[in-house]
Amino acid sequence: MKNKILLLLALAILAGWGLPRVRWGRLEMRPSETVMVTGESKMQVKNQIAIFTAGVDVINDSKDAAAKEIKSKMDGLVAEVKKFGIAEGDIKTQSLSYYQQEETYYDNGVQKSRKGQWRVSSTVEITLRDLSKADGLASLLAGSGANNVWGPNFSIDDIGQAEVELFEGAMKNAREKAEAAAKAAGRELGKVISVSEGSGGGLYPMFKGAEGGGGAPVLEPGTGTVSKTVTVSYELK
Repeated sequence: MKNKILLLLALAILAGWGLPRVRWGRLEMRPSETVMVTGESKMQVKNQIAIFTAGVDVINDSKDAAAKEIKSKMDGLVAEVKKFGIAEGDIKTQSLSYYQQEETYYDNGVQKSRKGQWRVSSTVEITLRDLSKADGLASLLAGSGANNVWGPNFSIDDIGQAEVELFEGAMKNAREKAEAAAKAAGRELGKVISVSEGSGGGLYPMFKGAEGGGGAPVLEPGTGTVSKTVTVSYELK
């Protein structure tokens, strides 16, 4: 059996010598030629929310007394805001601080300092989702126990369908640029190789609106500009 196997192998080798030699040539992997462009799209969207910040400052010789007073005033402020119609989830404590001031005095002509009264401060951030009530909330805060009121800062909360339109617009802008580049090079535009969006999703709200507080004039929410950028690579033919 072993001798038969060796004989078959020998015949196969001899038969191979008689076959014509095939030259396969050289196989090269050449990089495809591409063009990369950046497309951008912008649109105006109505501002949807307003952010107000209201703060209370209290000064007292006693730290405990100051803490009790500011708690009472802040509790009253928050209660008024809730009664106005602001949901609990849209009221957020932004800061709370305790600070003992220093006062200067003279002892035998020498200037010295010592601990003085306590200053306690607290602020809350209020999100208003019904912009038709912006004037009313501004007036409420102005007449409340708040020492400081900032806002409103109008902004866009949900871009929803606008994001789809922005992406489509940015892709169209990118293709127009790529076609112009290809034509200038005497080439034709091929298929899309890759697409990447700008940093942070490519959405950049730009706020517009009035700064209010006090017995403010009529507040105008205005609009915000949102934009998207895409970087697209196309094949050149």
